[in-house]
Amino acid sequence: MSQPPPKKDGFWRRVFRRRGNRPTGPHQGPANVANPGNATSDSEHASMHSAPTLLLPTGASTLQGHERQPAIPQPLSANNLTQNLHLSLSTNQASPHHHHIPSAPSQVPHDDPIASGSHGGLTPSARGQSEPSGSEHRPTHDPDRFLPQAASTSPFLQVPPPPGRPSRSEDPLVESLNPAGLSAPRSGDPSRQPSHQSLPPAPSPQLYDHTTVPRTPKAATSILAGAHGFNVRDILVHYHGAPQMLADRGGRVGGSSIDGWKLLMEKTATNALHNSDARYDAPKCDEDTRVEVTNELMEWMQDRTAPQRLLCMTGAAGAGKSYLQQTAAKKCGKSGILAASYFISSTDPTRNTVEPIIPTIAYQLGRKNKHLKSSISTVIEEDPLIFDQSLEAQTTAFIVEPFQRMKRTGADLHDLPYVILIDGLDECGSTDPKHKAEDRQAELLTAIRRCLLENDLPFRIFIASRPEWAIRTALQAGGYLHDLAYHIQLSDKYDATADMRRYLHSRFKEIGLRNNSPQWFSEDEVETLVKAGSGQFIYVATVYKFISERRTSPRARLDAVLRWTPREGQAARPFKGLDALYYRILWAAKEAYEAVDTHRGRDFLLLFRVHHTNISKFRLYSSILFSYNPSYPADCLSALLCLEPQAEETLVSDLRSLAALEKDEHGDLCLRLYHKSFSDFLEEPSRAKDLFVPESRVYMHLARCLMQLIIKCPLDFDCLPANWDEFSLSELHRRCLKDAVEDLPHFLASPTAALDDAVVGFTQNGGWQKVDKLLPLLTATWGGLFPKSWPSSVHQVSDKLKYQNPETAAVIKGFAEKWDDDIKRHQAEEAQRKARRGW
Repeated sequence: MSQPPPKKDGFWRRVFRRRGNRPTGPHQGPANVANPGNATSDSEHASMHSAPTLLLPTGASTLQGHERQPAIPQPLSANNLTQNLHLSLSTNQASPHHHHIPSAPSQVPHDDPIASGSHGGLTPSARGQSEPSGSEHRPTHDPDRFLPQAASTSPFLQVPPPPGRPSRSEDPLVESLNPAGLSAPRSGDPSRQPSHQSLPPAPSPQLYDHTTVPRTPKAATSILAGAHGFNVRDILVHYHGAPQMLADRGGRVGGSSIDGWKLLMEKTATNALHNSDARYDAPKCDEDTRVEVTNELMEWMQDRTAPQRLLCMTGAAGAGKSYLQQTAAKKCGKSGILAASYFISSTDPTRNTVEPIIPTIAYQLGRKNKHLKSSISTVIEEDPLIFDQSLEAQTTAFIVEPFQRMKRTGADLHDLPYVILIDGLDECGSTDPKHKAEDRQAELLTAIRRCLLENDLPFRIFIASRPEWAIRTALQAGGYLHDLAYHIQLSDKYDATADMRRYLHSRFKEIGLRNNSPQWFSEDEVETLVKAGSGQFIYVATVYKFISERRTSPRARLDAVLRWTPREGQAARPFKGLDALYYRILWAAKEAYEAVDTHRGRDFLLLFRVHHTNISKFRLYSSILFSYNPSYPADCLSALLCLEPQAEETLVSDLRSLAALEKDEHGDLCLRLYHKSFSDFLEEPSRAKDLFVPESRVYMHLARCLMQLIIKCPLDFDCLPANWDEFSLSELHRRCLKDAVEDLPHFLASPTAALDDAVVGFTQNGGWQKVDKLLPLLTATWGGLFPKSWPSSVHQVSDKLKYQNPETAAVIKGFAEKWDDDIKRHQAEEAQRKARRGW
């Protein structure tokens, strides 16, 4: 076939004009291509013979001017290898368009069929379809085809070949793809590096025109014969029926390009480390505070012969657990025995769930030993999805197995740091709504027991937590950690009052030195603050943080704390941090309680507020309610609230860090709050915010429950026994019925109680008639005395209803007048008896 005449402005001239180089020969390519004998400059020679870089397809591409279509990847086999690499080696003489590979250009152009994922590089016979005609088809000899396109529009990722790639003899996959001797330069081998002397003779310029290459039938033809200076990598191969393999960028078949350690670092919660910048100025104990408990902690951690390798420290919110953990971490770090630490915080989304805990501990262990680091990295590279497996599986893979491998090699594990600290287990939540936070906490404790405690590993583990469900049930008698853990209970064993006093003295003196006013506070003021703290360290720490605020007067702020009374619009909030803590705990307890199906329809905040008011306010009415106990026992109050037996235990189950159920000197079960400040929080709407429950709701709810208890009483009121103790009721039910009759009028008459339709329903259902029949029996239990305050309260109820519901008020007033007459008659009879006796 005759060659077409050259164009006026030749192909190579236009190419090099775009690239900024000038060709030496007219209308031809570079001098060493068109005119091999001509001399070229060093820069031109280097530009023309620099090693080309293989462009990897990352998307679909078509010839310029065609509609872009997505490329469909095909398995690479011996028969379709050429088509998958989009290289045309067709010998069809009738085809006017054939594409050949230039050996010299420094980069493969945008529309080059070698790098393109389009069909433009195939002959009609190879495509099985006709060539596009007219203006839709871009001629292959168009010089613009070989110009590099802008990176923003190119569907290819240009990956420069890194140094040190294996040679053909080191890589069987590349060798199999290159039977004709595909050249891959090897680092450190000068004979393999591209140079001016080693370049093959440049092809004739006619090869870039319409000349075809005849095909040798049944001959193995190299698809890249004579090519130099580039690597083949990241190719999916299906070779001779073999399974698909991945040749990675390092040239390794089936190899992994994953950096296990880097992936582990991405899963690490850096904010949870004891020396993290996010925990700058983290709370820690002063040298002269918490000395007793700190010494006990350090002695346990340093005594590696102690049988129990798990220490669990529980205590109320604000008892100083985090202070002690931070102090322990600092001391262990200085002595070189700290292996890992993890400080959980419910307010930090990067460390308030269980998922990052094991990877973060593994990261810290790997940093301290290169063999562990290598082992952990290998685990991740072999199974990158290990992070989605259970905590027990992660602990085994990241910690147990690497340590066991080191042990089998004869390494002495006792030379490694061995203390692991985990603080704030109770604040650990779950990202999966299907799993409760306490379930994930229990899962972590179980993984620690099975993997770290039941294996012969050198660790000593220190966990601090509020006494919430997961750790409380694990440590109690019969729990799975009861015999394995050394348990320190801060709230019961250690009195922090003296430490709180020393803490405030030390901090206030520092403020005085800073302000040149050493006598700015008094001893009485310190004692007042210590007493208000109720033994909880967080109170004095919160007070100090408020007082020491910069650009303020410490004296004015101390006065604000001592005389602080909540009022609307008040700017000062000295207990802001403390309130946030109470809010989080109370809200979590509400969510957990109301999520139980048997508690559907119950108001947790209202029920707990009733119990709280019982110990703080009901005593005001007990003095006139003919009761010797200023408040109801907790189990009796649950019955008065029409709840199931032991409902009080369930109610405070998630508030163990703030409250407890204890027996008093009479043997009655009662609620005790650890913090007086928590009681203040519950009673103040500006502090409790949407968790606040007003007293009016408390009194009205209890009154409603008392009316329901009387109405639903199973006694036969037409045939009552002569003695109260003869009722066919349980002792608790008899006591509750007595309390209901005695106290109902006083709750209804309370100024805070808003009477509603419940009183009307009680009246219409014969409630007052039942009370009337029970009163003679109650009078006997009162020693025959019928106090005037009881019918007086009933009169107040009638008066409150006379405008709202006159009919109901009239019925109640009738009973009140009857009971007034009974009292008068009883008093007259008593006077006559005394007269007969001569008194």
